[in-house]
Amino acid sequence: MADLTQDEWIAQLAKDDNAVILDVRTDEEVEEGIIPNSKHIDIYMGQGFIDEVEKLDKSKNYYIYCRSGNRSGQACAIMNQLGFENTSNLLGGFSEWEGEIEHI
Repeated sequence: MADLTQDEWIAQLAKDDNAVILDVRTDEEVEEGIIPNSKHIDIYMGQGFIDEVEKLDKSKNYYIYCRSGNRSGQACAIMNQLGFENTSNLLGGFSEWEGEIEHI
């Protein structure tokens, strides 16, 4: 697991052809907008979160964010325990995100 600043996150994503962006916030938070091309799985679903994560391709590189960086750090740790080797946590999360935002 790596903790990335916003600049590091953007730089790594730009050159990563194997990247998946994962949003672990609640449905209500997602209504405020998401980072474009994100997959949403709410970490508060508990076992449901683990069930959904288990369906993901473990060979991909996961860039994970939440509102502030706390839950996404937990998601990285859970995913590492499940066998995902490449997880990165966005420090400051969506609340400090200055890049593009998509509304769904």
